[in-house]
Amino acid sequence: MRLSGKVAVVTGTSPNIGGGIAEGLAAAGAKVGCLDVDPGNVEDCAAAIREAGGEAIGIRCDVRSLEQVEEAVARVRRELGRLDVLVNNAAIFNQKGLLDMSLEEWANQTGVILTGAFLCSKVFARHLVEQGEGGAIVNIVSTAGHQGQPGNVAYCTAKSGLLNFTRSVAMELASHRIRVNSLTPTATDPRDAMARAERWGRPETDPRILDFFEGFRRGVPMQELPDPTDYARAVVFLASDDARHVTGADLCVDAGALARYWAWNPSG
Repeated sequence: MRLSGKVAVVTGTSPNIGGGIAEGLAAAGAKVGCLDVDPGNVEDCAAAIREAGGEAIGIRCDVRSLEQVEEAVARVRRELGRLDVLVNNAAIFNQKGLLDMSLEEWANQTGVILTGAFLCSKVFARHLVEQGEGGAIVNIVSTAGHQGQPGNVAYCTAKSGLLNFTRSVAMELASHRIRVNSLTPTATDPRDAMARAERWGRPETDPRILDFFEGFRRGVPMQELPDPTDYARAVVFLASDDARHVTGADLCVDAGALARYWAWNPSG
């Protein structure tokens, strides 16, 4: 398997994108540390990986806290033996605009997405430098980080910041053989996450969410939305030796969303 013998840490392990990436890394052979502020996400994600035959531990962690991040990363290294791959996926959604969002909400959302990635990368990279064997960091961005979206100011700003954070840190860590890249998802087909949530024993998801995402599906050139399993495959590539000369790059798994000419309606 492509990641056999590797240890990965994933932040934000809900049944959606983070959980899909964590399970995908485990399926590729990695041992996984599942970090989330929600203890349910932590326990369910790690348990699902173990039930599938993998090795995983779950740790409750608020990525805005340097102390908690240091403790969590050290524990993963101690219990799983080493560190190799970090996926900065933790995020919260709060769709408010400039005129409506409070300073506290702004600080909270940008803190989880951007400061969280800074703290986790800083702590993780120090461990990798100490190990002296290189490694990989993958930052999960969003098409909202590339484009202006009204009424979503903190999310768009934080995700955009991750793009240049990725490039800057990639240049800094290149001499340590630590590769840093980002992955850009888009509106995500909810069916994979719904199935994962069901496997994890979560309450049934309201099926009306499928109707909500239908408009997004019609808006992408491929007329099909990616799902967390698609993102997981891309992260496995970026984390593996197949991408050994890839750093400072952004890999879009967005069904052509960002490439689309603004006036073109793909659905006809």
